[in-house]
Amino acid sequence: MKILVLGAGESGLGAALLAKSKGFKVLVSDSVKIKEEVKNVLNKADIKWEEGHSSCFDFNPDLVVKSPGIPGSVQVVRTLKSSGCPLVSEVEFASRYTKGKLIAITGTNGKTTTSSLVYHILKKAGFDVALGGNIGVSFAKLLAERDYEYFVLEVSSFQLDDIEKFKPHIAILLNITPDHLDRYEYDMQQYIDAKFKITQNQDDRDHFIYTIDNEYLENEVAGKKIKAIKHPVSYQRKFENGAFVENERIKINITDKPFDMSIHELALQGRHNAYNSMAASIAARILEIRKDLIRESLSDFQNVEHRLEFVARIHGIKFINDSKATNVNSTWYALESTSDPVVWIVGGVDKGNDYSILKELVEEKVKAIVCLGVDNQKLVDFFQPIVPNISEAKSADEAVSQAYRWAQSGDSVLLSPACASFDLFDNYEDRGHQYKRAIRAL
Repeated sequence: MKILVLGAGESGLGAALLAKSKGFKVLVSDSVKIKEEVKNVLNKADIKWEEGHSSCFDFNPDLVVKSPGIPGSVQVVRTLKSSGCPLVSEVEFASRYTKGKLIAITGTNGKTTTSSLVYHILKKAGFDVALGGNIGVSFAKLLAERDYEYFVLEVSSFQLDDIEKFKPHIAILLNITPDHLDRYEYDMQQYIDAKFKITQNQDDRDHFIYTIDNEYLENEVAGKKIKAIKHPVSYQRKFENGAFVENERIKINITDKPFDMSIHELALQGRHNAYNSMAASIAARILEIRKDLIRESLSDFQNVEHRLEFVARIHGIKFINDSKATNVNSTWYALESTSDPVVWIVGGVDKGNDYSILKELVEEKVKAIVCLGVDNQKLVDFFQPIVPNISEAKSADEAVSQAYRWAQSGDSVLLSPACASFDLFDNYEDRGHQYKRAIRAL
């Protein structure tokens, strides 16, 4: 069997290694220059690769595994599809070679935090579990090393686009807000449908956890035939087979032995993190993890890097790294959870953002704005009438220096870009690391 892997990033590399481990003939094809460290891994594994799609058609693959960063609209994908060759995502390909149970987590925001929290609970409970997918190591790369009894997978809409039989035992859909619409022809329903593909292969022995307070989710769940057992999560309504908040306590109510916990004991504070904690708790109770262990895990969890990460306090000024906030809704959560006056660092590649939902919070909390990006005009035009103290920066060093000048003791400097990072940085991790280096150089 011949496997063509499109893209040589984390996902593509993992798919290639897994395919090779199964004895398949593999070609990795990327449209741009492949990183040297990736070439070294491929060469060591005796996997052929190319830069530029010159020989992928002559390869005559039996199956194409497409990396999630490659749009389905690019010419090479369209040509391969028109030839009749099956095309799947890396998570679909990997799922065909595991005996483990899958816990898949998606949503516009919160999926990295919730995935890490579920993994933390399961690991603490002694499960044979791995964490991967859209976070850290790809599903396929984990599986190329060994199979696990459980996989906790963060999955994006791009990864779900090209699934066929991918079937999580537990699926969590945290929320849906407008994002990545450039990949979905600016059609919100296409994006919603992509997220809901997480449920398409589940049966009545599987579980679907979702936030019913999210308007898109409530409407879609009501209109879809979902076979899995449904577990709604709410901050406002009580459910017998879900989780909710009452009198400042989260209540997990899915078995004949419900449990509750004060929201003030949660390691992750803020309303959005209460949703994340409730979703993770339901997953843990489905797997019959003890209540006392869940409580302990929810209270001692350390937040993930680049998500509202405390970096340093310098001369009374708190620096927070929320580089993973690549959309407006995620930044809304960051501003909502911050109580100090804010010097806000924002900007990057705008994905058709509507900044109006931030207007009220910015008026209330933000004293100065630093726009970090190649083209900041849209940000300046929208926010300058609201926050006159506004400047522009072309590097993390410049942004931190300018923010430091605007701030004073008792303020927070918040990097929460609301945009993708690719104009000035390799990815959101690179942006966060450069931001932290600049802070430590002050």
